[in-house]
Amino acid sequence: MKTLIAATLVAGSVLAAPMFVQAQTSTEVYGSINYGQTRTKGADTGAIQGRVGAKFTPNFGVEGELAGGVDGDTTYAPGAAKVKMQHQAAAYAVGYLPVTPNLDLLARVGYGTTKFDTKNPAATDFDGSRESWNYGVGAEYKFDGKNGIRADWTKSEYTKSDLSSNTVSVGYVRHF
Repeated sequence: MKTLIAATLVAGSVLAAPMFVQAQTSTEVYGSINYGQTRTKGADTGAIQGRVGAKFTPNFGVEGELAGGVDGDTTYAPGAAKVKMQHQAAAYAVGYLPVTPNLDLLARVGYGTTKFDTKNPAATDFDGSRESWNYGVGAEYKFDGKNGIRADWTKSEYTKSDLSSNTVSVGYVRHF
């Protein structure tokens, strides 16, 4: 899977050059605030996410994401442990498929880091920072030229670990 993701990033970089030739007249910059619910090895944690992105063409852009944990969960392997996501940061290449003038489907792939915290020394899977390859899909609906909503799913596959996470997020998007 990691080889597939790396190959996708390289292919996307090579294929992006012709898209810049046909680029829209100006780069579309956006920001969003989201709530994300993440499931990692039986623990459900919540976070507030902030994203900033730039859409270079109708079909390609990049975005950065920062998140801070707001809700923890108790997991029972091994023993009971309270788990909370402390923070998360990631960068993504984003592909867009315009369906209507107000609706875009999207896919994103990137790399990030997540820091979990637990008070149980036996739950070492969750303690500390974890680097990850991330990929996902979603949709954005624009109410008008500036405001919209976005929902997406992101899979994080942590390196040097057997952990992975699934995150579902929903939020408000503002285009500048």
